[in-house]
Amino acid sequence: MAKRKIIWSHKANIKLFQILNFCTKRNKSPQYSAKLYKRFKKELSLLDKYPDMGIKTDYESIRGLIVEDFILFYETTSTNIIVHTLWDCRQNPTHLIIK
Repeated sequence: MAKRKIIWSHKANIKLFQILNFCTKRNKSPQYSAKLYKRFKKELSLLDKYPDMGIKTDYESIRGLIVEDFILFYETTSTNIIVHTLWDCRQNPTHLIIK
C-alpha cells in the first residue's frame, strides 16, 4: 500500500502558525516550536499505519489525535490524511469548530 499524503487544511495551517508563533514569542526562542512541529509530523506519520488510533468525534469520519496539550482533528482516505484543525486543549471548548 502506498503512503498516504498528509494534507493540512487552510484552517489547520492558520492554527498551526498561530500556535507555533505564540510559543516562539512566549519562550523568546523557536526551539520549542520546532520540537512541537516535529512531534506533530511524527504522530501524523503513524496514522498511515494506524489510521484509527485517534479518538472518535461526533463527526463520523473525523478523529482526534492527542499530542501533548493539543488535538489534531483529522480524517483518512485511501490516499490522504487530512488535518482539518488543530486545537489547544487549554482553550474554552465552546469555541471549537472542527469543520
